[in-house]
Amino acid sequence: MRRALFIIPMALVALMLAGSISPLAAQVEEEAAAVVEETADALLDSAAVDSTAADSLAADSLAAQAEEEVPVEPEVVEPEPSAFARSGLVEFFHKGGKFMWGLLFLSVVGLASIIERAITLQKAKADVRKLMERVVGALKQGRLDQALDVCASTRGPVPQILHAGLRQAKKGTVAIEKAIETAGIIEMSFLERGLVILATIANVAPLLGFLGTVSGMISAFEAIAEAEQVSAKLVASGISEALITTMSGLAIAIPVQIAHNLYVQRIDRFVVEMEDSAAELVDTLASMDA
Repeated sequence: MRRALFIIPMALVALMLAGSISPLAAQVEEEAAAVVEETADALLDSAAVDSTAADSLAADSLAAQAEEEVPVEPEVVEPEPSAFARSGLVEFFHKGGKFMWGLLFLSVVGLASIIERAITLQKAKADVRKLMERVVGALKQGRLDQALDVCASTRGPVPQILHAGLRQAKKGTVAIEKAIETAGIIEMSFLERGLVILATIANVAPLLGFLGTVSGMISAFEAIAEAEQVSAKLVASGISEALITTMSGLAIAIPVQIAHNLYVQRIDRFVVEMEDSAAELVDTLASMDA
């Protein structure tokens, strides 16, 4: 009984203490939970900062490594244009359009033909008067072999036809004249070779220039039609560029035609010399036979 009476007050005291301690315990638990949550947030923020710093360092390292691996290309120094390109001829050529290439080809062929004919006709030149004196003198002395040697050692169309006639000297006048005529035809074809090329270039170059001008005028008028505001500068520039091919064609044709006429005149002179020399040779041989 006494024990029960003792237990009851103790139980009541325990309940009172529990009732008073319980709010304190709850408050302590809440404060501890708040502290834990703040600590966890701080740790997460620190981890995020560390991760960002690590990512930044890794990116910088990769960028530096890429810069080291990628070779630096050297600067390309463009060569300075030549004096020919700066002279304006190249720009003038391109302004003329695609027909300028045809005119350039004609000019090169014409220049080559002029040089070749000049060298050939210069080599064909000979002192005909002195040659005939030596040949006639050898024939009058009865030295046909010496006359043949003189013609064979002399360069030019006149010595060649004389040589052909002398080889037929023992067959009569008719054979001599036929041999001289045949040799004359061969020498004439040799002298006139290349003149057809010059004549063709002299005729075709202006026509090709006119064709380029017509094509340029068509393009110029198309540009004028497409322009909203037509100005005198636009019209003048288009027409001036179109006339470049005409000027180029005439510039090629004029010297080529002059060279052609000069060469024809020199060939006519060779023909006269061949005819006179052949006639003198035939007369000399005929007088010796008589």
